[in-house]
Amino acid sequence: MSTSTGRRTLVRAATAAALAASAALLAGPAAHAAEGDTYVPSQPSMRLTTLVSACEQDAAYLDYAIEVEGTDHDTVTVTWINPDGESVVRSGLPLHGRLLWPGAVVDEQGKGVDWPGWRLEDGEWVEGDEYDWVRPAVDVRFEVNPHVLVTTVYPPSSPDCATNPPGEDDPAGAVPVSHEASASAPNPSLAETGATVGLYAALAAGLAAVGTAVVLLSRRARRG
Repeated sequence: MSTSTGRRTLVRAATAAALAASAALLAGPAAHAAEGDTYVPSQPSMRLTTLVSACEQDAAYLDYAIEVEGTDHDTVTVTWINPDGESVVRSGLPLHGRLLWPGAVVDEQGKGVDWPGWRLEDGEWVEGDEYDWVRPAVDVRFEVNPHVLVTTVYPPSSPDCATNPPGEDDPAGAVPVSHEASASAPNPSLAETGATVGLYAALAAGLAAVGTAVVLLSRRARRG
């Protein structure tokens, strides 16, 4: 009778130890949750799906389209970055549209009448003005939250559309551009998820070890 009672007492003690170990392992995630460290919401992301420099009615344009996730923002700020001076900033723009190249001027019919990098002196067009930094290429930042930085190339003239004054050659090195670019914010929830998985793996391993100990103790009790 005393042997049976001792065996039951031993098994109960081992079971209690297993439960205590489980509680200790689970206390870690609970503490982190209380501190707000376990779950981190996904950060907003954006993707620039269209970026095309184009010429229409002798004027240079930049076509763009953006896809966003994880944010309520529905406008974009576009910055043409001047490496040596004041940049050109346009804010509150839609997520897709067409931008007139900085320094380009059109008349009431939308036809180009002035071009970046050129100035009119005594009736003649001369290279060099306050917008010559936008050609042959310029960095442009699209900012929603987060942002993406891309390099765009001033579109060259063609037989059907001139991006320079009449009779003038294309800027050296200017070629059409059409490509995709994307950017997204880092997602810290992925790292947190990995940490949580590792924690529960440790919990499972700990419970398995405690269970093995219970079995061994039970066998020893029977032998005794």
